[in-house]
Amino acid sequence: MEKLSLQEKIQHSSGKKPFSYYKCRIPDYFPNVPLHWHKEIEINYVISGTAEFVCGDDKFITSEGDIVLVMSDMVHSVYPHNNSEQFYDTIVFSPDMIGASVNDRSSNEYVKPFSEGMAYVKPLITRKHVYYEELKSTVENIFSCAKGNTSSLDILLKSELMKFFWILLENHDIDKKECAEGKNEFLKTIIEYMNKNYDENITISDLACEVCMSKSYFMQKFRDSAGMGAIEYLSQLRVRKACEILRDSDISSGDTAFMCGFRNISNFNRQFRKIVGMTPREYRRKNNIKFSSDYRL
Repeated sequence: MEKLSLQEKIQHSSGKKPFSYYKCRIPDYFPNVPLHWHKEIEINYVISGTAEFVCGDDKFITSEGDIVLVMSDMVHSVYPHNNSEQFYDTIVFSPDMIGASVNDRSSNEYVKPFSEGMAYVKPLITRKHVYYEELKSTVENIFSCAKGNTSSLDILLKSELMKFFWILLENHDIDKKECAEGKNEFLKTIIEYMNKNYDENITISDLACEVCMSKSYFMQKFRDSAGMGAIEYLSQLRVRKACEILRDSDISSGDTAFMCGFRNISNFNRQFRKIVGMTPREYRRKNNIKFSSDYRL
């Protein structure tokens, strides 16, 4: 089985179509959107419900009407909040759509610094923002163009994206003086290590050693950065992989548990129910997956 990658392999943009639109729900087939990152910029617009977003060092609860901005290479994730479902629209686009590859003065002075992670961009925009109505109208136009999905609408989409960031610049929501570079590297190093070794017996000592930290400092820094403990995150990673196996194969529960790093079936079942909210058998049935003859709880 191919191991998970926390850096997304999905190509959200190409030369012909430099963006992708998604209609999203949390929770979906898995209870959360785990920590990951990608080269493209992402804008989320909340339609209904609440959820908890983690964007770099920022953690916040979102609700209807909120706009969430995720910059290139920013580690981010989404978690349910108070058992609420959240529906939100997402557009993921190449920084080139706002002129990141252009070599003129506006791009060099403004666009490149924040699109390349050399400036801090406030990720959460709420109704309290002084220019919220203008930003909301612009975002609605952005998603209307993305849903229309034609080459002519791409022209309007680019102009609306540039207007969106221009408003943020004018309101000083983009701080060129605060360099964001390196803030994500600690998490990237650890979650990639977990990704490569989740089927092994990983300990806190192993993880702390990977980033040359003491166990106590590592545990606190990971919790502060990820919003949860390292072992809790590792369990989520393993269970997410188990979900993929259960959905896409008829491999037995015992073999699935072992392949994902669990060393006994009881702990696997307990962690699976805690994270997913149902047993492996129930999950497989819900997703219409064929059972193998040797599947056992």
